[in-house]
Amino acid sequence: MTSIRRPGDDWDLASSVGATATMAAMARAIATRTDRPRIDDPYAEPLVRAVGIDLLTRLAAGELPPGDLVDQVAIDGAKVRTRFYDEFFLEATKAGITQVVILASGLDSRAYRLPWPAGTVVYELDQPRVVEFKTRTLAGLGAEPTADRRVVPVDLREDWPAALRTAGFDPARPSAWSAEGLLGYLPPEAQDLLLDTVTELSAPESRVATESRPNPQPGAEGRTRRRLNGISELWREHGFDTDMARLRYFGERNEAAPYLTGRGWTLDAVSTRDLLAAQGLPPLTDDDLRMGDLLYVSGVLEG
Repeated sequence: MTSIRRPGDDWDLASSVGATATMAAMARAIATRTDRPRIDDPYAEPLVRAVGIDLLTRLAAGELPPGDLVDQVAIDGAKVRTRFYDEFFLEATKAGITQVVILASGLDSRAYRLPWPAGTVVYELDQPRVVEFKTRTLAGLGAEPTADRRVVPVDLREDWPAALRTAGFDPARPSAWSAEGLLGYLPPEAQDLLLDTVTELSAPESRVATESRPNPQPGAEGRTRRRLNGISELWREHGFDTDMARLRYFGERNEAAPYLTGRGWTLDAVSTRDLLAAQGLPPLTDDDLRMGDLLYVSGVLEG
């Protein structure tokens, strides 16, 4: 089965792959409400509410218990993923990097909630409708960016490097890049092109963070599809019609960690399983979605 996305397709935060950003924000909202010492994203719940998907709104607001609709694995996964990228950016800017690029930024609110050093510029790239919606919604909430936030309304299938430069990005200066929760929604060749382009736009001492999923063992993707189909069916029963399996690209691809290493990045990697243990969260007992072996990687481009 292939993705429903095609060249020229468009989407918003309530449809197609755009809805995955709203799902991620919903998980962050639940995690923030139930485990604030580990995660604090005060904008997640109001952003989900503004998107207007009734099921996700009720889950984000605590009006509907997660139960089988959002299992604890997803909620704990949101905790460790959020902290990983928060710490990545704070460490990068502490080291003197002043350019931050968030690819496929979705409902990411880091430009509003992290304590960025003075002079930090945060570039957010996403579909025009997505970045306009988030900017307008957060302004309506009275939120103000804590950095020089610059939106880059562009589809990653288009000439996004030109749009990024037009917004003020300087490839001659070190930068910090994130591709959070993105690569699995790209075809294999598009993933490679994205990582190649990030490398080309990165000056020495730049930093990158993303996820690297090991290629599947026999039968693993069948279990993942069945699990995603089961989640989709539960959500349809509550009025949210989505097809999670069709949004993902399955099959073998270049694993991101060795691919980036081969292009000059020196990386550290930690698995979801180890991040859960490090934060004192329960171990995975049901892992049909293969979260445990997912690697969170971050590193530096050598000169």
